[in-house]
Amino acid sequence: MSTPAMARRGFLKGALGMGALAAAGACAPGGGTSAAPSKLAKPTVSASTSAKGEITIWNRSGDLFKVFDAAIGKFREAHPGVKVNHLAVDIDAKLANTLISGTGVPDGSFWDDAKIGGQSEHLYDLTDLIAPYRDKVAPYKLSVNTVGGKIFGVLWDLDPGLLWYREDILQDAGVDPAGIGTYDDLLTAARTIKEKDPKTKPIHLDKNPFLGQLWLEMLANQQGTSLADAQGRLRLESAEYRRILTWIQDAVKGDLVTHAPYLEAADINTLDGGQQVFVPWAIWWSFAPQQLLKATKGRWRAAPLPAWTPGGARSGAMGGSSFIIPAKAKNPELAWLLYEFLCFTEPGCTAVYGPNSIYPGGLSTSVPSFTPALKPDKPLFKPIDALGGQDLWKVAVESAATIPAAAPIPVWWAQSVDYLGDNTQRLIEGKMSPDDVIAESAKKIQRNLIDRA
Repeated sequence: MSTPAMARRGFLKGALGMGALAAAGACAPGGGTSAAPSKLAKPTVSASTSAKGEITIWNRSGDLFKVFDAAIGKFREAHPGVKVNHLAVDIDAKLANTLISGTGVPDGSFWDDAKIGGQSEHLYDLTDLIAPYRDKVAPYKLSVNTVGGKIFGVLWDLDPGLLWYREDILQDAGVDPAGIGTYDDLLTAARTIKEKDPKTKPIHLDKNPFLGQLWLEMLANQQGTSLADAQGRLRLESAEYRRILTWIQDAVKGDLVTHAPYLEAADINTLDGGQQVFVPWAIWWSFAPQQLLKATKGRWRAAPLPAWTPGGARSGAMGGSSFIIPAKAKNPELAWLLYEFLCFTEPGCTAVYGPNSIYPGGLSTSVPSFTPALKPDKPLFKPIDALGGQDLWKVAVESAATIPAAAPIPVWWAQSVDYLGDNTQRLIEGKMSPDDVIAESAKKIQRNLIDRA
């Protein structure tokens, strides 16, 4: 399937394989590495006339590869002396092993933020190169790519969480979306809609343990926390996680939840059938009304996520990717010039996100993490017909500005889904309490993952 969401689907597929990285010997963020990372100094050539050489760049296949291929064409225009071999590669299967073996290493590669910290010993330390941009990138993006005070990723996309809702159903029920300022307000709105139409179960909760945990982390990030701190220490036993899990329990007990797997048939049917009305999810859910929802195309809208407390952050990050430069790259300086162009210049951001032959309206499944590009009144992608012509750019940019900083994602995160992700599903099914989820998950994550690392 060739769709805008394939970029995000690629993230999901890749993150599901994170456990393999741990088995391959990746080290946890904050825990030190077996060798000091190499530091990449500022390139000695930067002018378009003086940069010369050849680089090999890896990217995932699909529509996102085509977007970057076109954007790299703009880089070639600016740097005619640089030959870029842009290759579509199964990064999830090849990159980690290639970094470890040191054989056939590319000069740069696309990679999930969730994986970068665990392979830092095999990557260039980009701290000095990122330094001029530190104040011009989203704090969240900077924080998840920082391990031991060093930055290992060239910061690309930002995936703000949004509240997707059916505008027509809210209007019929007399619910003003602007009045949904907190998660308690969301429960109240869901009850109002259910009173109007008892067959609705308005709020989507995902049935996939991995996605459910990724979603949980978005809600935790909203509150300025995450499953582990910068030193890799578990912080699940907290008021923030208890608040989320208790809210889930309240929604379930109120019969306000549709528990369905992400955009599979059961999910699509209830979305199109009016049973689901609210989907608190990442920006990449925009794929659904554009490509999958037929009966309700044009009726969905996006708003900032509710806050957990009045005045709190109205968004959190859900997923994300950056670029890495392997420590054994042959031409790391030229790889940096490419990624600097794509991530930290106006022409580069426009080339990636703006209208192109692949997406005539622009790439609308994320926004740049480069804050000078995040201007509400200067959209990089166009209003979306499938959202009734809504200016999703403005909503996403304003939401992204509220995302708190975070910590590097621990290498054991995907393995923890066997505990926290599974137990969150049991909570939704009414088989566990919030305290049970926290106590049992924390015990097993600490014993089986952290203490063994």
